[in-house]
Amino acid sequence: MSLGPIMLDLEGVELSANDRELLRHPAVGGVILFSRNYDSPEQLHALTTAIHQLREPNLLIAVDQEGGRVQRFRDGFSRLPPAAWFGQLYQKSAQHAKEVTQQIAWLMASELRCQGVDFSFAPVLDLGLGVSQVIGDRAFDKKPTIVAELARAWIYGAREAGMASVGKHFPGHGAVAEDSHHALPVDQRPYQDLQMEDLLPFERLINCGLEAIMPAHVIYQRIAPDLAGFSPFWLQTVLRERLKFQGVIFSDDLAMAATEGQGSFSERADAAINAGCDMVLVCNNRPAAEQVVDALADYSCPVAQLRLLRMHGRQHQSRSELHLNPRWKKALEALALFEQSNAMSLDILPR
Repeated sequence: MSLGPIMLDLEGVELSANDRELLRHPAVGGVILFSRNYDSPEQLHALTTAIHQLREPNLLIAVDQEGGRVQRFRDGFSRLPPAAWFGQLYQKSAQHAKEVTQQIAWLMASELRCQGVDFSFAPVLDLGLGVSQVIGDRAFDKKPTIVAELARAWIYGAREAGMASVGKHFPGHGAVAEDSHHALPVDQRPYQDLQMEDLLPFERLINCGLEAIMPAHVIYQRIAPDLAGFSPFWLQTVLRERLKFQGVIFSDDLAMAATEGQGSFSERADAAINAGCDMVLVCNNRPAAEQVVDALADYSCPVAQLRLLRMHGRQHQSRSELHLNPRWKKALEALALFEQSNAMSLDILPR
């Protein structure tokens, strides 16, 4: 059985009978976990093991473990800084900031890999322009060159731990105030502005081998009529042809409010796949997920399946083995800078 084009969520901390039935459907290819699916590292390991035992090849298991406000697993995991903290560190020393970013990304990825999670939907490549509250401190910086440098360090650190990365939200969510979870954001800038600013981190990270990208649920009205995640222009003309991206394209959640104008859930899934997405996410709405699974029951794309297989995690080890790794202590020392900064009003370099 191959990996299907749908990633969906689960009801609780263990697989229900309905979960098991749905995850065995050939249209399903992955699972995204949320805080409600987590109780402890031991429980998480049991859950991911149960998911992996359902299928061959194993279903992909993902989570949003960016750090700061967006960290689904907390108790039993290291507390990760928001991306903006790395940007603040960069203002004091660019090289030190990149080293710390790489160490903490390695730590994030290593902890997840110990529990059988394949990848995190990170890093955020949006610009921190002070416009979008939903992005806010999830962005490394307002300058695209700094975002690109820190994000490069992040993906290198994650890759060293055996984890692929997902850059989001293409081609850039930082210049719109609306939160696409609840409203329809419309960006009025011309293509030239995005090309000089927002697209730069994506272009540079693609050149560094970025494994996957998630498009924004944003309409760039002066450029193309559709949300970026449903737009052949953005996903095929720009991302595949102009930027030469060969990795996975994950849709953002099809249940978000910004997608309502795309029709029923099955119509949204068809539109996203036809635009160029390799895998679509349907979260927090089980009837919608079942509708999409039925709609894509006969869908098959060998090229997308090959891309998706590359998202499986590597270098699995136990928590005890991780804690014996010499790099573990070094990563904790890097993370301690974040704790110190909170206590010292962002005096973030050691004296």
